[in-house]
This record gives sequence, C-alpha cells and structure tokens, in this order.
Amino acid sequence: MIRTLGLAAALAITALPVKASEIVELELVLAVDASSSVTSWEFDLQMQGLADAFRDPEVQGAIQAAGERGIAVSLVQWSGRDRQVLATDWMHIYSPSSSLEFADELAVTPRFISGGSTAIGNAIEFSVNLLTFNAYEGLRRVIDVSGDGRTNQGIQTSQMRDAAIVEGVTVNGLAILNEDPSVDHYFKTNVIGGSGAFLLSATDYQDFSRAIKQKLLREIAGPPIAQAPGSQPAVEQMPRTARAARPAASGTVWYRQDELAIPVSAE
Repeated sequence: MIRTLGLAAALAITALPVKASEIVELELVLAVDASSSVTSWEFDLQMQGLADAFRDPEVQGAIQAAGERGIAVSLVQWSGRDRQVLATDWMHIYSPSSSLEFADELAVTPRFISGGSTAIGNAIEFSVNLLTFNAYEGLRRVIDVSGDGRTNQGIQTSQMRDAAIVEGVTVNGLAILNEDPSVDHYFKTNVIGGSGAFLLSATDYQDFSRAIKQKLLREIAGPPIAQAPGSQPAVEQMPRTARAARPAASGTVWYRQDELAIPVSAE
C-alpha cells in the first residue's frame, strides 16, 4: 500500500504543469563576506548599508527605470570552502514598495555564518547555482561579490570566475580595503569578469554604505551603451598587455571587458 501511495504521489507530481520562469530585467546575487576577518560590527554595517540602499529613492528610481519587468535579488553569506548560505531568498522588486519590503528583509536577516576562511571561488560557484535554479529568468545575470580579503581556500577564484562568464554571468566586485589596502588589485585581476563587469572600492566598512549604493545604481542600470561611431570615447582603453596602476583613492571604478581593465571615475 505504501508503494502504491508513493507511486500515485510521484505520478501526481509529474502530471503537474511546470511553472514557466518569470522574466526580469536583472537577476542579482548579493554575495556578502562573513569570514573571520569580518567582525560582528563590520557585518552589521554591510547589512545596514544594503538595507539603506534599497530604501534610497535613487536606487528605487533606477529599478523602475530599468524596465517594467523589474529585478530579482537574493543575498548570500559566504566564508570558507563549504560555508555559503542563501540568507535572504529571491524577491521580485519592481516598485518602491517592493524595494522597501526587500530592505526590511535584509534588516532582519541574521548572520548565519560566523567566521571561517575566504573562498571567493566557492562563493561564486554557489551564486551561479542560485542563478541557474530559481523561479526567474534574467535578461542580465550578475553576482555582486563584496569582501576584504583574498581567497585562501577552495576553488581558484579566477577559474570559477571564468566558468561563470561561460554561463553568461557577470561578476562585479566591491573591495573593502581596511584589512588589505591592495585587495582591490586582487579583485580586479581574479574576481571581476563578464559583460560590463566592474569593481568599486570602499576604504573601510563605514564607507561600505556609500559604495554599495553606487554599485547597485550601476548594476541596475546595466553596462554603458556603446558610443556612436566617430564619437569621442569616454575613457581611454588600456592595451591588453598593460597593467593598470592600483586606484589611488576610494571610489575608483574598474571595468573589465574581456581582458581589458578600464579605469573610470566614480563621480
């Protein structure tokens, strides 16, 4: 009888219609560093900065300007090789009220991971899987990685970044410079990649709120539109063989297009 009931249940499940994915302008995973280098106070500053960003009228305006389909956003906390958690589930944001609802979710999301090593490659892998298996289909798919350190465990970061690019995913970075003042160079070389990928830096966790708002505005708006033929380029593109100098100050943005690293003013 148990076998019969099990078979009946299986047949009923198979007979159910498969729900089509909802198309959105952007699928965005916010991947937040929760490793040992991040104190409770610093973690709270990250979460508060994200909540404040989704309450900000500029960010809400950018979401509405992106298109009527809206965006889908989730938040991941990560640290070591096997330590990644979907901390705030996917939410469809298409209006100021839904943006405020997501901000409220972020504000009450606890820290699920406390300490551990730094495995950015595994965080990217986890985030790619989240983008692949959810109820949304984004016209753009982006992973937003924030952190204050270099990978010291798990999958090689650049290897997983390249695998994400093959899947059509863009990886952007927010490097927090308080622990390692040159970690932005590591992010530029190993973390960011894909169509229109860019890196922002924050001097410390207190600067995170400013940086994440600026970052979200750029991610929601999408990559800059290519200029018309004959127009003056907005930035000077570096040769593929050239190495860009590390940004002299917080707020410099690094765009990565294939192997090109292009510095752009954050103003």
